[in-house]
Amino acid sequence: MQNFFSSSFRLGVLGGGQLGRMLLSETQKLDIFTVILDSSLQAPCAEICNEFHQGDLLDFDTVYNFGKKVDLLTIEIENVNIDALDKLESEGVKIYPKPATLRIIQNKAQQKKFYTQYNIPTAKFNHYAFIDELKHSYENNVINFPFVWKAARFGYDGNGVKVVKNYADLESLPEGECIAEKMIPFKNELAVIVARNEKGEIKTYPVVEMEFHPEANQVEYVICPARIEDKISTKAKKVALKVADAFDFVGLLAVEMFQTEDDEILVNEVAPRTHNSGHYSIEASYTNQFEQHLRSILNLPLGNTDSKVAGIMVNLVGTEGHTGDVLYENMEEILAIDGVTPHIYGKKHTKPFRKMGHVTIVHEDIKIAREIAQKVKETVKVISKQ
Repeated sequence: MQNFFSSSFRLGVLGGGQLGRMLLSETQKLDIFTVILDSSLQAPCAEICNEFHQGDLLDFDTVYNFGKKVDLLTIEIENVNIDALDKLESEGVKIYPKPATLRIIQNKAQQKKFYTQYNIPTAKFNHYAFIDELKHSYENNVINFPFVWKAARFGYDGNGVKVVKNYADLESLPEGECIAEKMIPFKNELAVIVARNEKGEIKTYPVVEMEFHPEANQVEYVICPARIEDKISTKAKKVALKVADAFDFVGLLAVEMFQTEDDEILVNEVAPRTHNSGHYSIEASYTNQFEQHLRSILNLPLGNTDSKVAGIMVNLVGTEGHTGDVLYENMEEILAIDGVTPHIYGKKHTKPFRKMGHVTIVHEDIKIAREIAQKVKETVKVISKQ
């Protein structure tokens, strides 16, 4: 068996953002030599990884040459050059999640078609190569307002998603491949993280509930456990496992879902990596999602996914009207509260709604944890220096 610890083994990670930074906490615990590729020298991982390379994650040669320097390759962002990964895999480099899976997930239209093919419940949608096709579809009563427009590629943190309510909204959409998705009346937005290793061992984390910012379409709070009935939780986990099985997934897969008014579970989309919906696990779980990601891609036994205590995660994002060098206001006030743990991502420059950190609140009582989370949200301000 290969020795990963205090050895010559080199783990490569495509992307050096906050997910990579939190992963590095786990590779450092286990003394796994970790090499990062990111386009920015100011990336959150740059100063703390074992070895850093600057380069474009979408450039074939950059990704290919980086992949030749490591023993196993993983990602912390899915927008990477898949052609380079295919070539590396054909030459024997282990890559998890698999390039074939990333190719599907990278394109929201292909992702939705995949769900349809494998009878995975999802909202009805139409696929368009151009915006003119979408307009033509509306003019011929194929689709009706309101609907959800999603760019097929490069959407993240609410970008590339828009609720289209009228023709003016339709006119303002950017060019490019997209999908138009039926609006689903739902009770809750849920997520389940699934971990699976090469041996086929598979585990799910508890179902979490996500509360979104109405303007930014970003997650504001992640609540674990979700405040739902056990039968809904069981159904959500079953759907998430079906998705992981369909992909033959190796690694960590975050499955985002809607609980409809009729208590159906519909898959919204997936992320083939550690995810915002799992950050609570650093403080609240026996095995946090970043350690579990390592266990899964290195084909090690998976850890216990149970929660030790109820946990709520609050995203810290840049305040509207502030762009520039970052200043965190009122941190001492929240640090004085029991069960509150801030995580600052090391981004020196803030802008409106940019994810700059998160705070975890743990408490025996989920209701009290939610009240504290609200206080934290109202207290900490991520602003720019004057």
